[in-house]
This record gives sequence, C-alpha cells and structure tokens, in this order.
Amino acid sequence: MQIKDLAAATGVDVETIRYYEKQGLLPAPARRGNGYRDYDTPHLERLAFIRHCRALDMPLADVARLLGFIDQASGDDGTDAGTVDALVAEQLSRVRARLKSMQALEKQLLQLQSRCDGRHEDGRCGILNDLVAAAHGEACACHAHSD
Repeated sequence: MQIKDLAAATGVDVETIRYYEKQGLLPAPARRGNGYRDYDTPHLERLAFIRHCRALDMPLADVARLLGFIDQASGDDGTDAGTVDALVAEQLSRVRARLKSMQALEKQLLQLQSRCDGRHEDGRCGILNDLVAAAHGEACACHAHSD
C-alpha cells in the first residue's frame, strides 16, 4: 500500500509516518519500480502500535524502547517485564503530575473567574483588573502575593 493508504488506515499524518521512519521507529518500506514506498501489514501493525502508545502520551523514546522489546522477543518471551512495567509506571507518574498541575490551574482560573460579578456597572471588569494588577507585580485572585 502507498503511504497515503497507510495514513488513511491508521489516522497518522503522512509527514508523521515519514518522521517515524527517520527516527527508526518504523522500518523503511520496500520501494516499487516507480520509487513509491510500498507498505505492508507489518508496517500497518507497527504504526498502529506507535499511534496507540502516543495516544497514551508516551514519549517517543519510551515507544522506541517498547518497540525494541517487541523486536527482541520475536517469538520468545525475552522481554523484561519489569522494565516494561517501569516505563508504564513512569508515564503514569508523569500523567499524575500533569493532573495535579491542571487541578491547580483550574483552581487559579476559578479564583480569577470569581472576580467577575457579571454586572460591570462601573465599567470595570474584576478579571481584567486582577490580570493588570498581576502584570504590575501585585497580588491577584489567582496568584496570592507572598510577603
């Protein structure tokens, strides 16, 4: 199949497929007589694996390590289950840290949003006032000034 067919089958952009080839995550396909790449089922399966790992937000370095385990095993169970588990545990730790950060961000935005009463009778917006104050180094609702 051509690269456009592989892209359509996996939902991965053509340029991303080429990038994965350059990074060694996806082996270079055979070339047809006209020079076009000729992808086959193993390419499709490997690209689907990469896509799934990326959907889990795994860094490409970790994806490469997982692919290495798959390539190494090739029939026998030569994978180091502990290492694979550790990779997933590290990713879970990164996700949890981002969740914590996102929850803190949500709290800050809620605090900022609380500065708006929706009326603006005096023509002043509490949110904008706080953002301008913060830009001047003053305390705002979302970032309490520490003394």
